[in-house]
Amino acid sequence: MSRRTAWTRAAVVAVGGAVAWETQRRVDARRVAADPETAELERELHGRVVTARSADGTRLHAEVFGPDDAPTIVLVHGWTCALEFWHYQVRDLSHEFRVVAFDQRGHGRSEAPRGGGYTDAALADDLQAILDATVPAGQRCVVAGHSMGGMTISAWAGRHPEDVRARLGAAALISTGMGDFLEHLLVLRPRRSSRLYDALAPRLASSSLPLPRSSTPLTHRAIRYVALSPSARPSAVAFTERMLLACPAPSRAGFGRFFSTLDLSTSVPCLDVPTVVMVGERDKLTPPWHARRLAESLPQVDAVVEIPEVGHQAPLEAHDVVTARLRDLARRHLVAPARTEAAPAQAG
Repeated sequence: MSRRTAWTRAAVVAVGGAVAWETQRRVDARRVAADPETAELERELHGRVVTARSADGTRLHAEVFGPDDAPTIVLVHGWTCALEFWHYQVRDLSHEFRVVAFDQRGHGRSEAPRGGGYTDAALADDLQAILDATVPAGQRCVVAGHSMGGMTISAWAGRHPEDVRARLGAAALISTGMGDFLEHLLVLRPRRSSRLYDALAPRLASSSLPLPRSSTPLTHRAIRYVALSPSARPSAVAFTERMLLACPAPSRAGFGRFFSTLDLSTSVPCLDVPTVVMVGERDKLTPPWHARRLAESLPQVDAVVEIPEVGHQAPLEAHDVVTARLRDLARRHLVAPARTEAAPAQAG
């Protein structure tokens, strides 16, 4: 084969690959657009903005939804997400409750920490600052955390044990755990122990390599495989993908390194309030055994809920189940709401 022929064939293959890539991207976009839930997840919910300062000076962006005279539910999102992650819960719970959602440090509209402040102590101090800034003095709230948000709650309980019963009526830990995340990650780990995997997993999680600015066939499928179930709606996949691609690389990498050494085994027992533990049956990032082990360490387990056919993003994939559990917790463990019919979160 001549050099010219080889170059011609290579060019044909490259062009064909590019055409296939673009075709698949358009197919994915059409599927997302055709999903009735896409319009809902693209609808912005605007709350009353509150700014809090953590102990190290990091500025945190929070928003408050619902009636000011109702009991409070505080929502804490996970790694590479933002407060918008709780779209369905804000929409449905703010009719009855005062709902607070905030951007974790380095995510959304909150500041990135100075000096590499990606630690469980920093996350705990952030939650303390949010509670101080958004929950009326003398009142207790229900706090719910997803993934890293659940770890934030556990870390807060360990750092502020004297405040747990004074500040919380109940808690919900969703798709989360206490530690050993990279060592037992089911996404890529081979069936047999692999030294190569053990060496690479922490580096992959803490990589600061840039990601595409918009959806691609590769990122779209990787997000579905890693974070959602095979049956997840295209809208949920696209919504998760947008949050991931918008997360700054330093924050993504900083918390990725944090997971490799995280151990909350001494903090979890300090969360001494009624606690619901939820997990998706198909969660690869924090599989159900994490939830069972977590429940064994909690002083007051209200319920352990394993949601069938759902992945890591349970508040998106099974939002009705998660919302119903949070509503039930708040109704049973907080003062009765001042009103049951209030204006919902407003679109903008």
